[in-house]
Amino acid sequence: MLTLQADKRQEKGKSFSRRLRINNKFPGVLYGSDKSEILLILDHNAVFNLQKKYEFYKENLFLLIGDEKYKVKVQAIQRHAFKLKLLHIDFIYV
Repeated sequence: MLTLQADKRQEKGKSFSRRLRINNKFPGVLYGSDKSEILLILDHNAVFNLQKKYEFYKENLFLLIGDEKYKVKVQAIQRHAFKLKLLHIDFIYV
C-alpha cells in the first residue's frame, strides 16, 4: 500500500495556495461523512511521482499527518491546464 506524507495547514485562500505552489508544495483536503475535514499541505514531487502508478487511483493509501496515520482514497485531483503540475487534491476517509 502506498504511503504519503502530509502536514496540516491553518490558512486557506488563493494567495496562500500560490505561495505553497511557488515552494513546490500544493494544498489538499481530507474529508469524510462523519469526521471533520483536515486541510493539508503536500509535497508536489512526491505526489506527482506516486500518481503515475495505477495503485494511486484504484487502491487505498496511507496518509501520514504528523504522528497520525489515516487510510484514505483519492477523490479528485485538479491539474494545471498545460503544465505538468498538480494544483489540488481531495482525499476521503476509508
